[in-house]
Amino acid sequence: MIQEVIESDKIILLTSLLLLFSILITKLSDRFGLPSLVLFIGAGMVVGSDGLGLLYFNNVQIAEAIGVFSLVVILYEGGIQTHWKTIKPVVLPSVSLATIGVLLTTTIVAVGAKLVFGFSWLESFLLGSLVGSTDAAAVFAVLKDKNIDDKIEATLEGESGTNDPMAFFLTISFIELITTDRSGIWSLALQFFWQMAGGLLLGLFIGKMASVSLNKIKLSSGGLYPLFGLAFAFFSYSVTSLVNASGFLAVYITALVVGNLDLSFRESIHKFNEGFSWMAQILMFIILGLFVFPSRLFSDWIILHGLLLSGILILVARPIATWISLLPWQYSLKEKAFLSWAGLRGAVPIILALFPMLAEMENSQLFFNAVFFIVLTSALIQGASIPYAATKLGLVNPLPPHDLEQLQVLTVGQKNLDIVQYKVEKQDWVNGKKIKNIRLPKNTLINAIVRHGKVITPDGDALIQEGDSLYILAEQHLQGAIADDLKTGSVTEADAD
Repeated sequence: MIQEVIESDKIILLTSLLLLFSILITKLSDRFGLPSLVLFIGAGMVVGSDGLGLLYFNNVQIAEAIGVFSLVVILYEGGIQTHWKTIKPVVLPSVSLATIGVLLTTTIVAVGAKLVFGFSWLESFLLGSLVGSTDAAAVFAVLKDKNIDDKIEATLEGESGTNDPMAFFLTISFIELITTDRSGIWSLALQFFWQMAGGLLLGLFIGKMASVSLNKIKLSSGGLYPLFGLAFAFFSYSVTSLVNASGFLAVYITALVVGNLDLSFRESIHKFNEGFSWMAQILMFIILGLFVFPSRLFSDWIILHGLLLSGILILVARPIATWISLLPWQYSLKEKAFLSWAGLRGAVPIILALFPMLAEMENSQLFFNAVFFIVLTSALIQGASIPYAATKLGLVNPLPPHDLEQLQVLTVGQKNLDIVQYKVEKQDWVNGKKIKNIRLPKNTLINAIVRHGKVITPDGDALIQEGDSLYILAEQHLQGAIADDLKTGSVTEADAD
């Protein structure tokens, strides 16, 4: 009994050290521009059986389950941070990239796999389908806070959030064609359309249900609302998957609906999901790193053949698929070039590469090693250079104007109030005005002014200056009017009264 407790304590200690180390190495990601997924995978490989030998892990089922769990969290966090007004104009191009683009990428990589590895055509198409889709976890992480052009960022996020159904459909289909005698092309086509339609419809329905529940149900603690919202994400995935539709698409659509409606405790939900998403990424990539045996992965044969296939994917398949998929829409040459380069591979291809292992296919380990090597090269070469490419192509926006930032959510009676922060900039209308001359909407109160670290009493004669931080208590539905007033002085008499 004592020995079992000691072993449990060792596992907890090792887990805590891995978590601390993984969080600290994100500083390296920021400093050197390396995608964090590479560092997390590296941490897993170091402590694995071929590294320090601290952990031995080769359970395919557990790795797949952890991967799915983590992707649900990551997709949900990415979806609720996506503004519908930004992604709406690029929905059709994103869907085209997520369907036609994945199909074209799969086909071109399959030809490359046939030439490079000498697989059968079905096996070649299976390998192509494993790496055919971009990865939401990688895309969301790399693009975050890079201030890349809204249209391009929305296109990439929309593509990565919706291309999983095509990749899963192609992977499962080719595994079935290889391992069974079934060849019902029409049934496979119907299955794909159901994957897309079912995921979309159930995602919309559950998203609306989640939004209503989050706003209408009064919970005993504000800390429960983020968990309540995340529970709907897992509910969306599981229910949709159980009816053989795309659970990942449903999660992303659910998150889009939740993130673009008025919500109580919005900032608490965002902050919780951001932190939990980081934890999910760390867990997923470390587990996938543990699952890799570097002595097998970095053999001369795998490196040579993996580099050849990576080159075909990055330099041939992705550009051709991008340019053809976007033909009906107006994207400039620079935008197409950047979208071609920014098609990152990440967790989804690695998780899909576990499926042949689960099916006990003959070349499953070779599939996994090849996919893993392709993901690493994609992350290192493409991921690390995305900010540089965006700058060189002129696709980086100027810093956005400061907007309201929610600090804390209060419940006063039956009204949900937010304390929000607004930092005054030189061009703002409110700059140089006294508080008594600022006409804010009814039931709105400036609680404090912070200037150079000191609190200024917000009486009527207090003069607002550039750089001041205003702390304002207001009802949620008035925040848009408040931001407009502080920037332009556009509040109406009716709003003020």
